[in-house]
Amino acid sequence: MMNLEEKLKLIKKGTEEITPLDELIKKIEKSEKTGKPLRVKYGIDPTGYDVHIGHLVPIRKMRELQDLGHQGVIIIGDTTAQIGDPTGRDDTRPPLSKEQVIQNSEKYMEQLFTVLDRNKTEIRYQSEWFPSLNLMDIIKIFSNFTLAQFMAHDTFRKRFDEGLPLYLNELIYPILQGYDSVAVDADIELGATEQKFNILFGRDMQKLFDKELQVAILSPILLGTCGTRKMGKSFNNYIAVFDSPSEKYGKVMSIPDNLILNYFNYATKVDPYEIDKINEELESGVNPKIIKQKLARELVTLYHNKEDAEKAEDEFNKVFSQRELPSNIDSYTSPESPIWIVKLLTSSQLCATSSEARRMIKQGAVSINNEKISDENLQLEIINDSIIRVGKRRFLKLLKG
Repeated sequence: MMNLEEKLKLIKKGTEEITPLDELIKKIEKSEKTGKPLRVKYGIDPTGYDVHIGHLVPIRKMRELQDLGHQGVIIIGDTTAQIGDPTGRDDTRPPLSKEQVIQNSEKYMEQLFTVLDRNKTEIRYQSEWFPSLNLMDIIKIFSNFTLAQFMAHDTFRKRFDEGLPLYLNELIYPILQGYDSVAVDADIELGATEQKFNILFGRDMQKLFDKELQVAILSPILLGTCGTRKMGKSFNNYIAVFDSPSEKYGKVMSIPDNLILNYFNYATKVDPYEIDKINEELESGVNPKIIKQKLARELVTLYHNKEDAEKAEDEFNKVFSQRELPSNIDSYTSPESPIWIVKLLTSSQLCATSSEARRMIKQGAVSINNEKISDENLQLEIINDSIIRVGKRRFLKLLKG
């Protein structure tokens, strides 16, 4: 059984800030004395459902706390998702219908349960408590906060200063998120560092309702595989939960060497002591590729299994070290021939958009049978069994329709 020091080392792993730390220590000691698990909250606004490992950094922290005996509480923001969290946004987000929110949340939870312990996870919906609040209840809550408090929020201040639209429904977002903490008696709230304002607002809300105040455990934003921007679909630098083992392995191997420790810390369940040893290996001059392979195996095993990780590594070595083609390449039947190369790349889903297709061509990342394509206006004659390749990991065998 872990002592307090060991528990704190595990909790601090991959976290940017714990506020206030002394209160967390008291909560852990009280939990051990009473045998009552701490309630660990994390809220999701299921505005989409494609989850990547950056989204799962706080979820992994929840799992670690579950393994220490505590209760995970996932809040499905079926109210706030219809507003849209304004944090970090320069514009407003179109509202979603309740049906869209429910569909997204089901797919979202499917991916979260690749990490969480189902038996220690409580799923709650905001619609359980918000409909019971009448107008006078809401006005009474609002009367305890000032406009100056909201304008301390970086996002609100930036948009106001730049003359961008700032709507009243967005201003109430922190209040709604804070009330969630009251409704579920949260002891801890998890989130990214950019969520600090909203999470600390939850403490203000709990104080208003004479509740014990929650502790904020804040995780850093996970940088994407590019090494410069935060992980996200819009930057095409993400590792999705639904990616295949080979895709996950290859994407990990593409990250810059200076992200290796970050990914071990934030994206795996490797314990802190082992990560300390990995750091020592890197500092001693061990080839970073060897450590990166260990990271890739670890991550693939986490979401799939050890056998899939070994197969993905063999496939990677075959394609990149031995310069061979993958064992299994999907086929795509072209609807026409000749066909505009950009249309071929998008219709076959090798590229998500025409702009991405053009960019990949300009970068020399598109080839047919190992011959690079440099003309984005090319009208390609389809020859059966030709191999089209985009980047390092995307292959298709072309067939004439």
